[in-house]
Amino acid sequence: MTIDQKTIEKLRKEPDLPDLDLSWLNPKDTPGITVKVGKRGLTLDEINIGVYGEVPDLAQHGTTRVRGSTPRSGVVRTAYFVPEKSDIWADNATLIYEEAVQRQWSSATDIPWETVQPLPDDVEEAICQICTFLTEVEFIAGDAPGQWLKQISPDHYEVALYLVSQVMDEARHLDVFRKRALVNGCGLLEAQGATRGLRNILDAKDFTEMSALMHVLAEGFVQTMFRTGEFIAQNEAEKTIFRLCAQDESRHVGFGVMHLRYVLEHAPERREEIHHYLDRAEQLFGHPTDGGGTSALQEALMITMGGGKAHIDKGAELAMALTKKQANEYMHRLEVAGLGERRYRMNPAFGLLLDPPKN
Repeated sequence: MTIDQKTIEKLRKEPDLPDLDLSWLNPKDTPGITVKVGKRGLTLDEINIGVYGEVPDLAQHGTTRVRGSTPRSGVVRTAYFVPEKSDIWADNATLIYEEAVQRQWSSATDIPWETVQPLPDDVEEAICQICTFLTEVEFIAGDAPGQWLKQISPDHYEVALYLVSQVMDEARHLDVFRKRALVNGCGLLEAQGATRGLRNILDAKDFTEMSALMHVLAEGFVQTMFRTGEFIAQNEAEKTIFRLCAQDESRHVGFGVMHLRYVLEHAPERREEIHHYLDRAEQLFGHPTDGGGTSALQEALMITMGGGKAHIDKGAELAMALTKKQANEYMHRLEVAGLGERRYRMNPAFGLLLDPPKN
């Protein structure tokens, strides 16, 4: 196909340049800023000063405009669905995001895998059953907060950054527990499947509901397991895994506690609503780590904590102590969040395990 001469001449001409605006070179609404690097480096707290640190209680523009930038007319709305700060915020989001970035670790190189040596069959299989369970639940722990990322306004970007770091943490957790299950010749065992309690987390229609159920309740129980790794671990590799995972999990639990606290302080009318979420969650969980009854996970914990099937009575005592610790630490988190009255309406499966309140 040939091109006619007029088209060729038109293409050869210098293009007509539009009139330049350049008004962006002299922003009227965005002040300059001088940032000082702090002891921990240039963190979010160092740059959150002046208008850049003013977090609106309501994100009204519904666009991708980042907080502190100059508004522009005619921008397409992107329909964020969580506009209220009280529905999404936690005062420690910047701190734990910075910690998450600085304390990343690798399951490939930071775990002393060479310390994993052959174990008695019952102990190895019990460890692998625990790792199978944890590999499953860490998928859910990453999926649940990930569902909310697209619904967070740039005005509340600190929460989005924290949630991204949590998704990365959970990816590393499911990775490391899968590797432990496979590294010593046993492999993944019986799939536990998402219990009704875990399904309840994924079905949450409200961010605070999701956070209370996952961060404060479910991840809190898992964190207690990680922190008792000395009773479960059979070698230095497993001790390192539990220690590093507990370090990560503390951030997730801390976010949930501080978010719940912020909600109760700034939207006190939601108190009974939150109790309703916990009523249902505690009923569905029944037992801190399963849906009620003796599960493969509970039996695996008894074997590992007791040191084999021959000492399962000792393991059962230690597993019950773990369950009691889970319930009491859960109650402590609620007290820190400002929901101390939960003690008197908690599901009996947990309430009977609570120590008497301190004066």
